[in-house]
Amino acid sequence: MSFSVGIVGLPNVGKSTLFKALTKRQVDIADYPFTTISPNVGQVAVPDRRLKEVAKVIKPKKVTPTIIEFVDIAGLVKGAHQGEGLGNQFLAQIRNCDAIVQVIRAFGENPQPQQEIEIVKLELEMKDLESKEKENLLSKKPVIYLLNIDQKAKFDPPPVKYLEINLKDEAEMVDLSESEIRELGLKSQLDQLILACYNILDLITFYTVAGGKETRAWTVKKGSLAPQAGGKVHTDFEEKFIRAEVISWEKLVEAGSWQKARELGWIKTVGKDYQLKDGEVIEFKI
Repeated sequence: MSFSVGIVGLPNVGKSTLFKALTKRQVDIADYPFTTISPNVGQVAVPDRRLKEVAKVIKPKKVTPTIIEFVDIAGLVKGAHQGEGLGNQFLAQIRNCDAIVQVIRAFGENPQPQQEIEIVKLELEMKDLESKEKENLLSKKPVIYLLNIDQKAKFDPPPVKYLEINLKDEAEMVDLSESEIRELGLKSQLDQLILACYNILDLITFYTVAGGKETRAWTVKKGSLAPQAGGKVHTDFEEKFIRAEVISWEKLVEAGSWQKARELGWIKTVGKDYQLKDGEVIEFKI
């Protein structure tokens, strides 16, 4: 199961442009297909320098990054909680997401970022008031505010923490080669957004090396125990968990190989109550 982030906002603010830029861009890790599960859901690799460093040591046939799922949700209009526009469908899709990225217009004539934030906030709160279930509330989901800028428009910055990205530029970069991007002096800002989603969901990354065949990154909630992490890899690793061998990615890279790290006594054996730390490499024993 991957963690999912819903892209929301008023109509014509750049939601689909962001979705296109996120799901079509090339990733410089071999053998990782961008899988579009359905027309409005895409899986995006989490940028991770540590994975590349671990792979250099392990030299596997395959390197697989961890992913976050992005859902391109229909534009919200005022009155969505009463079913206006695609209101009910829109709000049901958000309920299935772990977090929200709200795209806000900060380009063209007279942008009103604060007003857009308030409209979406109100619609989510109104829908929650109607809802019989008081868990999984829409208005309590973590939100990242993304201002879609054009470097020309003047606007009052909203009183919230936000990212600024020119989504038109990002979408155009998708169709350029790496050398063209370098020649034009362009630099994608999307990694910032992906990592912000990762952080707001309170996630950590761990790595498996599959006996040298595949180096792979996995995502779990901060505070997960070793058997829970094992369950991400295979149900047997959770149900039949006996112990695990663990080393920090830095120590593994320093040692230069798993075998050398073992000789140096840097690999520790842990039990069922071990709480995984961000950046650890782990081998499960059943």
